[in-house]
Amino acid sequence: MSDQRRPVKRSLTLRGHRTSVSLEDIFWDQFRAIADADGKTINGLAAEIDEGRGDIGLASALRVYVLQRALARSQSLE
Repeated sequence: MSDQRRPVKRSLTLRGHRTSVSLEDIFWDQFRAIADADGKTINGLAAEIDEGRGDIGLASALRVYVLQRALARSQSLE
């Protein structure tokens, strides 16, 4: 099993500009799964999250988004 505690730098394109975020595999994998489930590209979903993230970093905003989706899903299953 890979060391999921270490973030890996991932490349994204937001509105035509290249950027990178460092995310752990578990967050990246879930982020990709959410984008797929919603019929969006990872760049498109990242751009949506970027627009509303305020003062927090993009990687943190992506982690929070993934966690919020997971919590909402678990609550809907109860």
